[in-house]
Amino acid sequence: MAGVPRISPWVWRWFGRYARWYVPRHFHAVRMLRDAPPQHDDADGRPLVVYLNHPSWWDPMTCLILAHHFWPRRRHYAPIDAAALRRYPFFAKLGFFGVEQEDTRRGGLAFLRTAREILRDPAAALWVTAQGQFTDTRARPIRLGPGLARLAAHVPGATILPLAIEYPFWSEKHPEALTAFGVPVDPAATESAFERELERAADRLAVAAQARDSAAFETILGGRAGVTLPYDLWRRARALFAGRRYQSEHGTVGR
Repeated sequence: MAGVPRISPWVWRWFGRYARWYVPRHFHAVRMLRDAPPQHDDADGRPLVVYLNHPSWWDPMTCLILAHHFWPRRRHYAPIDAAALRRYPFFAKLGFFGVEQEDTRRGGLAFLRTAREILRDPAAALWVTAQGQFTDTRARPIRLGPGLARLAAHVPGATILPLAIEYPFWSEKHPEALTAFGVPVDPAATESAFERELERAADRLAVAAQARDSAAFETILGGRAGVTLPYDLWRRARALFAGRRYQSEHGTVGR
C-alpha cells in the first residue's frame, strides 16, 4: 500500500519492551480510569481510530503502552512530522508515517490518503493527536483539527474512540501518567461531536486526577516510588527499627 509504513514485528515487540522499561523510570505509574474501559477485542473485524488530546512529549510512549496492553494483535500506526521521520527513519518500522507540517494543505491530503489506506485493514489501529499541537489539559473548549472528521466520514465501519491523557504529580517524586477512554463516536458525527466526547473524557479524568484516588484507576504499568536513595534508605531503617513494614509510597494514593 502506497505511503503505508511496513511495520517490523520484531522492532515493534522490542520497542514495546523498551517502553515498559523506560517509562517506569520517569513515572510512578501508568493508569487508566476504570469507569469506561476500552473495547478489548482485537478481532472484531473493524479498524480502530484512537484520537487524543496532546498535553506532552510523552503521549506517543503512553499510547504505545496502551496499545501493547489492550490491543496486542492489532497493527498500530500514527502520523509524525515528515521532517522528523526523515531524520529518524527507524520510526517507520514502528508504524509512523510522515506528514508535512509546513504545508498544511499538502500534509492534510497526505494524511487522509495514507490513513484511509491503513484503515482498509480491519486489524489496523490509527492513533491521532487530533489537537495538532501541544495543548494544556485545562484548555476549554477542546478544539480539534478538521482532519479527524474528514477521515471518519470515509471509514464508516471504524470504531472511533476518544482518549484523554494528563500527567499530574500526586504524592511521589515522579508524576502519574493518567488516561481515560471515552465512549465510541459515530464516524458520521460532526467535528463538534468529536470535540465534545473528548472533552467529556478529559473532564472525567480531571475530576479523578484531583481526587487522587488510585482505586478509581487500573494500573497498567507500575513505576518508581520514593525520593532519593539515601532518603529512602533512612526511611527503610526507621521502619525496620520501629517494627513496621516499609512502604515506598509517601501517601495514600498510588498503592
